[in-house]
Amino acid sequence: MFPELTRHTRVLEIVGDTIRVKAEGAAFGDLAIVENVDGETSQAKVVELDRDMVSLQVFAGSKGLSTEASVRFLGHPQNVTYSDNILGRIFRGSGEPFDDGPDLSSDPKTEVGGPTVNPMMRVMPDKMIQTEVPMIDLFNCLVESQKIPIFSVAGEPYNELLARIGFQADADIVVFGGLGLIFDDYHFFRTAFEEHGVFHRTVMYINLAADPIVERLSIPDMALAVAEKYAVEEGKRVLVLLTDMTAYADAMKEIGISLERIPAARGYLGDLYTQLAMRYEKACDFKGAGSVTILTVTTMPGNDVTHPVPDTTGYITEGQFYLHDGFIDPFGSLSRLKQHVIGKATREDHSQIMNTMIRFYSNAQEAEKKQAMAFELSAFDEKLLKYGRLYRERFMDIRVSMPVIEALDRCWETLAECFDPQELLMKQDLIDKYFPKEKG
Repeated sequence: MFPELTRHTRVLEIVGDTIRVKAEGAAFGDLAIVENVDGETSQAKVVELDRDMVSLQVFAGSKGLSTEASVRFLGHPQNVTYSDNILGRIFRGSGEPFDDGPDLSSDPKTEVGGPTVNPMMRVMPDKMIQTEVPMIDLFNCLVESQKIPIFSVAGEPYNELLARIGFQADADIVVFGGLGLIFDDYHFFRTAFEEHGVFHRTVMYINLAADPIVERLSIPDMALAVAEKYAVEEGKRVLVLLTDMTAYADAMKEIGISLERIPAARGYLGDLYTQLAMRYEKACDFKGAGSVTILTVTTMPGNDVTHPVPDTTGYITEGQFYLHDGFIDPFGSLSRLKQHVIGKATREDHSQIMNTMIRFYSNAQEAEKKQAMAFELSAFDEKLLKYGRLYRERFMDIRVSMPVIEALDRCWETLAECFDPQELLMKQDLIDKYFPKEKG
């Protein structure tokens, strides 16, 4: 296909893990094989074109690489295996299996990347994905085809939350992408999916912290390409989980520095928004087919929400789950699509319960401040303090698991333990129907 690109036997420059050669006809994103003088080979990817000067990022790194190495272009971008055989399998960012399963080299492949979906083929989101995490299902529903991050900081149990959503969510297929994971975190996710019986319908793409940076950039594209195929061709409801998108942005920054690109905010490149949006916009409910829902982790260095990565992400996504101190914060979290499913895909009392519970919890926090400053507390303040404790124990802890209808019933029970019916300020017909009778 590319006879003029058959082999180039002179590397002009090696900068970090990037090499430069002169070649005609190369395309951005194309793969190449780099063969060193000792016969060792490694994959590389075209990451920049300047007329006939081609820059390639070497997957295995440039350590030991000589300028006498040869480069052979393959004439196609990276692709990923897609068949029924990939379920229950684990792959590297290079696309090669990471486990000891059967060889898949003869299975069909699909190209990664590509444009987002024609808006005319998108369906308005109106179906809920039940996660059995009360702070999500009750207060910020996850909706099919939604794109939403978990904002958190290092040391918080965001991996535990992401895994819990993965094995509890009512999705047909789970596609997991790990970006710069330490081995313990990779083992945690794999074990969690296996122990909870969802590994057989899960595909994992793993980039460990010690793996090549360029493979880290491939993980979201591979995961989303496979998810889109399952949704479009098989009508599956696919949940894509990615952690950590800040590591992804840092990898882009590192490669940009090696290519001597001019940095923008805090060293990140000026196309950070575009690169993130191209991935997040793959979330879609396809007309006449399935759906792709994207849930990611975005860590905030120094708990700074104005950091370029979370700040940019907030403009792209449809809300966020804010995890801190081991809890999903009901005030910092937001789902911009929840109004499409609350009371429709759940139960008639959902909206009133959600608003009442949050109102009382806000009042409980004020009562706690009064208590901390040794102000005199009223009888109603004492009720609020009790409610605040129960609310955190029964709903905010990410280890709490219950279906949404059971969670709604638990809300009524909690309100009844702390308040009289007339103190709720809710619609009377709902109080008559759902307030526990022995408390009414």
